[in-house]
Amino acid sequence: MELVRTESRVGRVGRALWAYIRRAPGTFVWLAILFVTTVVIRHVDPHTADRILERHSTNLHYLRQQPVRVLITSGFYIAGGGWWFYLVLYNIFHVPAERWLGTGRWLATLLIAHVGATYISEGVLYWAIQHGLAPEKARFTLDYGVSYALAGIEAVLVYLVAKPWRYVYLAGLLLFYGLGVVQSRDFTSIGHFSAVLLGLACYPLTKGRPGCWDPVGSVRAAWHRLRGVRT
Repeated sequence: MELVRTESRVGRVGRALWAYIRRAPGTFVWLAILFVTTVVIRHVDPHTADRILERHSTNLHYLRQQPVRVLITSGFYIAGGGWWFYLVLYNIFHVPAERWLGTGRWLATLLIAHVGATYISEGVLYWAIQHGLAPEKARFTLDYGVSYALAGIEAVLVYLVAKPWRYVYLAGLLLFYGLGVVQSRDFTSIGHFSAVLLGLACYPLTKGRPGCWDPVGSVRAAWHRLRGVRT
C-alpha cells in the first residue's frame, strides 16, 4: 500500500513538472543545449575548450566571416557562472517571459537583444581599435554567452510588473547594468546595458499580452495560503 502511495506521489510530481516545462518549451530546450555544451567544455582539455569557444565567438573576425553562424552558436555556451546558476535565472526571468509573451515573441525579443547588443558592443570595440585605444589582436577576443539575451528579457519584463513596482524594478535594472558600464568600461558591459535598452524597446511585442504581475499582492496571497486563509 505504501509503495502505491509513493508511486502515486511520484506520478503527480512528474505530471506537475512536465506541465511546468510545457508552458515554456523554448526556455527548457535552450537549457538542455546549454547543459550538453557545458558538460563538453568541462570534459575536454583547456586548449580544446579554448578552440571550441573561439570558433563560436562573436568577435570582430567571425562577425565579418560567418556572422549568422556565430550569432546563433555563441548563445549555446555559458560564459561565467555554472549551469545550475543559469537554471535558476532562466526560471526567474525566461520562463515567465515566455509564458507571458508566447514562444514566438519571447524568441524575437531575446534575438533582438542578443544580436543588437553584440553588434553595438563589437562596434564600440572596433572604434577603440581604429583609434588606438585597443590592440589589433582584440579582433579575436572571446565573446560568447547568453547574458545579452538574458538582460533583454529582464528588461521586457518591466511591462509585466504592475505599477508602481514597475518603476522600482526598472530603476534597479538600469542601476545594476549602468554601474557595470561605469565600473568596467569595457565592451561587454556596454553590450549588457545596450541589451537592456533593446529589451525596453521591445514594448510593441508586449501589446495585447494579458496579465500584470503585482509582487506585493503575490507575496501577500502566498502568505495567506500558508496560513490557511482563503483569499
